[in-house]
Amino acid sequence: MQIRVASRLSLLPPYLFAELDRLKREVQQKGVDVISLGIGDPDLPTPAHIVEACKKAAQLPLNHRYPDYQGLDRFREAACGWYKSRFGVVLDPQKEACALIGSKEGIANFPIAVVDPGDIVLIPDPGYPVYFSGCVFNGGEPYFMPLRKENGFLPDFGAIPAEIARRAKLMWLNYPNNPTAATADSAFFRRAVKFCLDNNIVLAHDIAYSEIAFDGYRAPSVLEIDGARECAIEFHSLSKTYSMTGWRVGFAVGNAQLIGALGTVKTNVDSGVFQAVQEAAITGLTGGDEYLHRYCAIYQQRRDLMVEALCAIGLVCEVPRATFYIWASVPKGYTSASFTERVLKETGVVITPGSGFGKSGEGYVRFSLTVPSERLQEAVERIKALRM
Repeated sequence: MQIRVASRLSLLPPYLFAELDRLKREVQQKGVDVISLGIGDPDLPTPAHIVEACKKAAQLPLNHRYPDYQGLDRFREAACGWYKSRFGVVLDPQKEACALIGSKEGIANFPIAVVDPGDIVLIPDPGYPVYFSGCVFNGGEPYFMPLRKENGFLPDFGAIPAEIARRAKLMWLNYPNNPTAATADSAFFRRAVKFCLDNNIVLAHDIAYSEIAFDGYRAPSVLEIDGARECAIEFHSLSKTYSMTGWRVGFAVGNAQLIGALGTVKTNVDSGVFQAVQEAAITGLTGGDEYLHRYCAIYQQRRDLMVEALCAIGLVCEVPRATFYIWASVPKGYTSASFTERVLKETGVVITPGSGFGKSGEGYVRFSLTVPSERLQEAVERIKALRM
């Protein structure tokens, strides 16, 4: 039998992090002690009170059965309560919130709910690869919005052709941003909401990194903006805020019709989030921010260490106010991929080529700050030894 996979798979480049893992294994097989600054997977542990809540909930037989598709009432209430406390946004937990098996799942499934074949999806470039895959898997046509340094890595809505805006169905935004670590203010979101309302476009905002912030910065929610509830949905993950990447839990909030459509998709493709994990997430959402301040202080110390080291060897980068990433320009004479490959092969340090996030990421690399400071310092010393 000759098996032929679906042609839509040919539309995707090799998944960025899978390719990095392959290269890393090759170097490790040579006996090199590899330090990975590639994937943004927090090394700081899930706070103990969240873990304990999961242990207790996992012992209850009631939680061993199928969960509610859109999440426990108490989970959605906790998510909406967190939004009210954090952003001053009041939401209806029954109609304007939905539990997710991590925000990646929701982001991937959302286009099924709103994108028809031929619809244009506006995608930031560089950007999280799932925005693109969710588009093309559903027959959408991607239109890339370049994020350029001279514009603060924000898209220029005025540069989008009128015909593209007319045909567009969905626009993705992500601030604080992965991979650039750029931030956006409320004035930017007002422009985004107006653009989407004027052109009848759904606005989907990925706010997974909102709580990893420094120097007094507080990320806004698009739902704070007047008119956003008419067109917007926002995706939040507990992965970064609560160091829960492996737990797979998040939520979407916003426009009731969009939340309902996403819920309909999920009813048909998954069976919800394990209830013990939801109970743990409730504990995180309602348990205060003391540990978060400690974790952000650790990331900030790592940020300062890495920025100083990169500048010392001539790699230009901004000092990020949020996320645990540093977005740095590659040295002259290198592409993103060639510099990444040289660093990995000659130093055993894994970094991420900006080109893996899109065409406009060429000329940059991303450093993740999710290793202990002593390992980060060792990575810095190895990179310093390179002769550029």
